Amino acid sequence: MLIRTDPFREFDRLAQQFFGSQTPGTWSRPSPMPMDAYRDGDQYVVAFDLPGISPDAIDLDVERNVLTVKAERRPVELAEGAEMQVSERPLGVFSRQLFLGDTLAADRIEASYEAGVLTLTIPIAEQAKPRKIAIANTEGDRKQIDA
Repeated sequence: MLIRTDPFREFDRLAQQFFGSQTPGTWSRPSPMPMDAYRDGDQYVVAFDLPGISPDAIDLDVERNVLTVKAERRPVELAEGAEMQVSERPLGVFSRQLFLGDTLAADRIEASYEAGVLTLTIPIAEQAKPRKIAIANTEGDRKQIDA
């Protein structure tokens, strides 16, 4: 099971959208990043929006079943004499943490990055998948049932 960590981060994200706060995230207080998560058969798929961020600026860590995604978008370097006219894209550090329950195989996470979207595929652990259990009856025959 995939669980979000901090409800206050979601509140911060909504407040930033509502009030239009453009305070860049820092390493000690990163901005939240939007994500989608869904189950597809025997795996979970999580997609994070990270447009304009180089794959080298994305950091993925798993420690004790906590997945941490951090990314940094730096300001565009302007040519000498260039003057910024509009700056609306959020800058700074973005982060999201997810608790990966014991039913997910944290050691087999796969990541891909395309068109500004980081996609993680997290398989369901073998011990969490449904399986058949044989039941022996008194006549010595075995019958299969779903567990």
